Amino acid sequence: MPVVTLGLNHESAPLAVREQVVLSAETLDSALSALAERPGVREAAVLSTCNRTEIYAVLAPEATPAILHRWLAQQQDLDPDWLDPYLYTLEGRDAVVHLLRVAAGLDSLVLGEPQILGQAKLAYHSAAGAGLLGQILDRLFQHAFSLAKRVRTETAIGAHPVSVAFAAVTLARQIFDRLDRRRALLIGAGEMIELTARHFREQGMGELVIANRSRERAESLASTCGGSALGLDELEAFLPRADIIISCTASPEPVLHYDQVRASLRQRRHEPVFMVDLAVPRDIETRIDQLEDVYLYTVDDLRDVIDRNQRNRAAAATEAESLVQEQADRFMDWVRTLDAVSAIRRFRRHGERQREYALEQARREISAGQPPEQVLEALAHRLTRKLLHLPTLGLREAARSGDPETIRQSRRMLGIDESRDDDE
Repeated sequence: MPVVTLGLNHESAPLAVREQVVLSAETLDSALSALAERPGVREAAVLSTCNRTEIYAVLAPEATPAILHRWLAQQQDLDPDWLDPYLYTLEGRDAVVHLLRVAAGLDSLVLGEPQILGQAKLAYHSAAGAGLLGQILDRLFQHAFSLAKRVRTETAIGAHPVSVAFAAVTLARQIFDRLDRRRALLIGAGEMIELTARHFREQGMGELVIANRSRERAESLASTCGGSALGLDELEAFLPRADIIISCTASPEPVLHYDQVRASLRQRRHEPVFMVDLAVPRDIETRIDQLEDVYLYTVDDLRDVIDRNQRNRAAAATEAESLVQEQADRFMDWVRTLDAVSAIRRFRRHGERQREYALEQARREISAGQPPEQVLEALAHRLTRKLLHLPTLGLREAARSGDPETIRQSRRMLGIDESRDDDE
């Protein structure tokens, strides 16, 4: 089996190593061009993220994975001996199963995360653009994409949030069926709020508003997620318009107070508000939870959800692993048919040559005036004898060598029913 995988990931290498190996989107095309020039590399694709850099390749029979190792070290200007302990090499079915698991999110730092599928598709299209995507890798990646879709639709692995930000967004969807008709207010402008904004945008949030002490920072973040910005001094006036409020600042004191929220609820005519306080210490005054129309969650509340969902994902992963093996079997079956293609073509060409030879003889006999029925009978006899000659020799040779398994397999391939008499 010619498929080979060489690479490193979050389990085999620390961040300090991975960041030296990662290939940026800007350098990937030139790197692939250099890989295409390596003797022995017939097909190749490179998947490179913050958590993994992997090369999937089809090598010539005389080539070894060492050429991929040398290419990667040279591409990133690293000592091959220094890099070697962090690398793993997989071949054949193991390499196939690995890519399938990666695309399905089963090999990710966060089990079941969906972003890796988009990164795998980028690797596929980049390889195609570099002319490195041949028959085998093209088919393998298509199997990987098909499997990822099946895992998402046939298991619950993607139904359970496993990050604080995504848990908050998922809870919001449970309370409000349609986010496209809702307005979210995100207080803060750090990494957690940025991640939450991105999740809301992906889920089709109707309107996003970022409020921060530094309005400039709020505007910068809002521009990346198609939202608008507020300063904290404008917060109170905006509260009645917010259906969802998520806060994560570094403030030592609450930024949202009981009286402010109670007043805003009156203006909203007590339409429910979903709130998540991701800050430590808390941004949202705890008494707000007593208000009847407020659904308030803290980091600890979400942690319970995340821990439970991690267990649910692990259970769903067991189902997904069986789908991986099933898909791997399908791909391996297809690969094995490739081994027979050349033999089938040669056998067909042999039959076609015998047909042309027999037809030419029949035409000459008819031109010479022989009766058509006699010519047809001779044609059938001649063609049958020629087509059966080589299989008959093979069966006799197997019998002489005492090889009953070859005879049994030959009977199966020739469609001979052993339960019937030869004279029937």
